[in-house]
Amino acid sequence: MAAQRKALIVGAGIGGLAAGIALRRAGWDVVVHERAANPRELGFGLLLAPNALAALSELGVADEVLHKGVSATAAEVRRLNGQVLRRFNVQGAGRAVVALRSDLHGALLGAIGSDSLRLATEATGFDVRGDAVSIRLADGTSDEGDLLVGADGVGSVVRRHLHPSQGRPRPSGYCTVRGVAFGVSGAYGDLSAVAYLDDGVELGTARATRDAVYWYMSLLSRDIDSRDRTTHAMVQRFIDSGDATLRAILQATRPEDARFDDLFVSDPLPKWGTGPVTLLGDAAHPMLPHTGQGAAQALEDAVALSLALSTTGTIASGLRRYEAVRARRTSKFVRLGPRIARMTTTRSRIIQSLRTAAIRWLPERALSPFRPGPDPHAVLRSQPQ
Repeated sequence: MAAQRKALIVGAGIGGLAAGIALRRAGWDVVVHERAANPRELGFGLLLAPNALAALSELGVADEVLHKGVSATAAEVRRLNGQVLRRFNVQGAGRAVVALRSDLHGALLGAIGSDSLRLATEATGFDVRGDAVSIRLADGTSDEGDLLVGADGVGSVVRRHLHPSQGRPRPSGYCTVRGVAFGVSGAYGDLSAVAYLDDGVELGTARATRDAVYWYMSLLSRDIDSRDRTTHAMVQRFIDSGDATLRAILQATRPEDARFDDLFVSDPLPKWGTGPVTLLGDAAHPMLPHTGQGAAQALEDAVALSLALSTTGTIASGLRRYEAVRARRTSKFVRLGPRIARMTTTRSRIIQSLRTAAIRWLPERALSPFRPGPDPHAVLRSQPQ
């Protein structure tokens, strides 16, 4: 009997755990190395569009996530003062769910099991010898396997070692504050989400559980004074200028349930990996959150990786098939993010006028972030010719 193949994964975020689950289901021995002592993620929310739900179904965790999340139904786009620009029925654009990131991450942790996790083990590099690859760890030890997947985020160590000449991700010109408020879902009435578009700001809010509302704001970095780069300053700014719904949500947000971040961009890589080493998720294709596809594309990566490695051929040839499929798809979202941000977060009066006209007059299907697009299962199972 052939020896079981071993996959090393660096990073226990959504993408790394999903890859581990997919590979274990395909018969691999999986070890996930995570530098944090506690792998739990903070409880901010995320949109699970139809393609993300299809990937979760492939991984066998969709039901658990759907049980806790909230299906998108009706939504409104408003100005900060409460003026409604348009009301949408989002149910007709394919099922989508808003969930807390911690609930999704927790479901993935439960599915992969603690026996596959190695916590507080920081990867510092890797070495390839023949068909084997080993990762070097900060404590001076190493771990060897047949495959290495770098799923260690925007500042990926694996990516830096694969592409030492490529520059670090650069400032996008945008920053964000994300948070969760509890006990205020009644402020919505029959809505499941409210988005605010105004001068220099995009601010979105959505039910994420029966009791929690997830919210985020996108701002121009140049508008934020160095003294105001705190969650408290940003929250207070929009408590003072927002409508009653927004004020209720922001006032109910505890300081520990919100976070300020600068946003970065990076050009698509000409190639992801080499030999038995590849990348996944933000390590391969960091994208602005304006696309609503960051987690979804990492989940798609995980399923596609397992499918590519299930075909005949070497591990390296399977990885190159995986990269060819995923690079074509993810590069579209990497480039789309700044284009969306230029429309949603702008001081330009011309762009704001065009944006308002589009919101009021374009068909719902053209504007909805939940539009079906290609069949998700077909995308997940596609392979290059």
